[in-house]
Amino acid sequence: MVQVRLCSRTIGPGEPALIIAEAGSNHNGNLEQAIKLVDVAAEAGADAVKFQTYSADTLYSRSTPAFPGEDEPPYKVIKKCELPREWQAELAGYARDRGLIFLSTPFDYQAVDELDALGVPAFKWASSEINDLPLLKYAAAKGKPILLSTGMANLADVQEAVDAIRSTGNNAIVLLHCVSLYPTPIDQVNLRMMDTLREAFHLPVGFSDHTLGLTASIAAVARGACVIEKHFTLDRRMEGPDHKFALEPHELKSLVKAIREVEACLGRPEKRPTPGEEAKLVLSRRSIIAAVDIPKGATITREMLIIKRPGYGIPPKFVDVVVGRQARVDIPADTPITWDMI
Repeated sequence: MVQVRLCSRTIGPGEPALIIAEAGSNHNGNLEQAIKLVDVAAEAGADAVKFQTYSADTLYSRSTPAFPGEDEPPYKVIKKCELPREWQAELAGYARDRGLIFLSTPFDYQAVDELDALGVPAFKWASSEINDLPLLKYAAAKGKPILLSTGMANLADVQEAVDAIRSTGNNAIVLLHCVSLYPTPIDQVNLRMMDTLREAFHLPVGFSDHTLGLTASIAAVARGACVIEKHFTLDRRMEGPDHKFALEPHELKSLVKAIREVEACLGRPEKRPTPGEEAKLVLSRRSIIAAVDIPKGATITREMLIIKRPGYGIPPKFVDVVVGRQARVDIPADTPITWDMI
């Protein structure tokens, strides 16, 4: 399995999951709100904060109809959500000052160049852009890791994208299982797809989560996700397309805590007592103990024995071996019997 380096982090099996707090468009065109989102991500303990760099004019035709359930066509929605690109340097610097990796998803060639100039350590690629192979190759040629979301894609789509990235000489690829429904119904998450992606491409696999709540992300980490991306907001009641399915600050903090606890729970694959168990094992296990006073020279019968805790004596599986032996010493009642006593 390939591992990918991102800043000081290693992304791959056995490593802590990289937790990306996805601010997306939840800045609502307000720089102060964008900075507060960075603060929330840092205070929650996320590893990275991510925005999105797009322009309505280069993303959607004005003639594109509204998505089902939406009132406005996507061009108008996106126009309202654009991140002013002059903010990016300030946000990147502030995020780094707060100890966060700064990321943003590019949606055009200019965005790739701008983010590259800002020194982003990786490009997070949106699911919707997986078929724009020329743009993907352009970004991959910058030599940075590509975190490739795979929503709405089949394995052939993913293979084409992976081949496009590799054609530039860039092999630093992380695949993110994703369902591009906002929010994603919990019964459509299909986390087993992470196993399929891992087996098919032998690349690190993570999860970009659009469900409500924490369950899916926590379960994904338990299944081996090496990256978790989750939208967050200051308040779900705010206006805008991404607020309603995003985590609020206290929830993001709870998610980070839960993920780190899950990772601690996973531990090691060997089945043997833990250090904590070893300290109490002998007191908790049973052994052969004298049920009555057994005088020296007496032939031991089964009635003279009881099996109970602690485990200082001969293990219970040897009780038939002990029966019929002679006592070498006086063995007081309630004393664990050891081999040197018989």
